[in-house]
Amino acid sequence: MSADRPKRILIATHNAGKLKEFAALLAPLGIEAVGAGAMGLAEPAESADDFAGNARLKALAAARAAGIAALADDSGLCVAALGGGPGVFSARYAAGDYGAAFARIIAACAAAGEWRARFVCALCLAQPDGTTATFIGQADGTVAREAGGAGGFGYDPVFVPDGYEKTYAELGSTVKDAISHRARAFAQVAARLASSAVAGRTVGG
Repeated sequence: MSADRPKRILIATHNAGKLKEFAALLAPLGIEAVGAGAMGLAEPAESADDFAGNARLKALAAARAAGIAALADDSGLCVAALGGGPGVFSARYAAGDYGAAFARIIAACAAAGEWRARFVCALCLAQPDGTTATFIGQADGTVAREAGGAGGFGYDPVFVPDGYEKTYAELGSTVKDAISHRARAFAQVAARLASSAVAGRTVGG
């Protein structure tokens, strides 16, 4: 691998927070994360009814458009008091106003007396030829009684992972990147990439 042409994976997201997390996760492997936004790629509609399906849809669209390997995630918060929602509709549930979404979730948990929740992440690694591999990670925890913390993004201020007393947003990126649903899914991706037989096919130059 030459110094001026590092290994790259296209991260199929326009979410700056997700791109930053993936860049940090890929760096120890010597792989550069390139965002879909920087390459001018459009975001496909998330039309699947589960996390894995949406991740695959996004990864394939990006890999085929850019001609290099792409990694896409679909993730969301599944709240027991909402019957597992908002789940795959997490972004749409917030509709850009996460403060209001936090309030609705906390109110629902308080009304039900049920605070259990889990974050789920599906990661799909796709090739331009249509080859894909999907990996699932999850983190169990509870909804915070009130939103807390300025770190992270999305629903991080209202999720307290099991074994901790602070939200993802309060724990900081170092801790979150070690324990999160995305980190757990990514550990499986890293194992795949670490295999020389597979890495030769899955990492673009």
